[in-house]
Amino acid sequence: MSSVVVIGGTSGIGREFARHRAASGDEVVLTGRDAGRAATVAKETGATLGLALDLSRPHEIAAALTDVGRVDHLVLVGISRDHNSVTEYDIDAATRLVTLKLVGYTEVVHTLRPRLHDDSAIVLFGGQAKERPYPGATTVATVNAGVTGLVRTLATELAPIRVNAVHPGVVGDSPFWSGKPLDALVARTPTGRLATMRDVVDAVDFLLGNRSVNGVDLSVDGGWLLR
Repeated sequence: MSSVVVIGGTSGIGREFARHRAASGDEVVLTGRDAGRAATVAKETGATLGLALDLSRPHEIAAALTDVGRVDHLVLVGISRDHNSVTEYDIDAATRLVTLKLVGYTEVVHTLRPRLHDDSAIVLFGGQAKERPYPGATTVATVNAGVTGLVRTLATELAPIRVNAVHPGVVGDSPFWSGKPLDALVARTPTGRLATMRDVVDAVDFLLGNRSVNGVDLSVDGGWLLR
């Protein structure tokens, strides 16, 4: 049995990963911005504990994680949907996303560092906008590229703790994408199918479990970037 912390585990892929690991018999702590929702989702997924934590408020992270003990696996899934362009630039939205992913992710690792051990593993979430930006992805693309740099510096500084990132493409059955017209994206994907939440969960499990994989950015997109 492993102790697993899922930051951003109340919806979408984070929730599915928390449910999967709890069903495997692991002790899972999940977090979300709202305390009530975190507690409810913890019960629904079989997680041990649900905590309130807002990655965009990094000064409050240490206090939010006080009740977390030893950490074998740490997964940072928390994201914020942001539509921003340099032509019509929303500074507040950009600051929130940069803070959430780059400062917030780092502060979580800083806070939990004494509770990690040599065989611990960390997975950060990025995304393929860093490779193929789209209109409105000014901040998203920049931040996801920053995740690559964060992975490398953390893997170096925290060694022998392993740190990797997963970069999903469009996840067709996720709450955000489900029901949207995606035929054009499917047609551009060599596998003829979009990634699923289960595919991403499997990828995270691989990165956490394989002791020789370190400092890696793993794309989960069915080869979408090839076309």
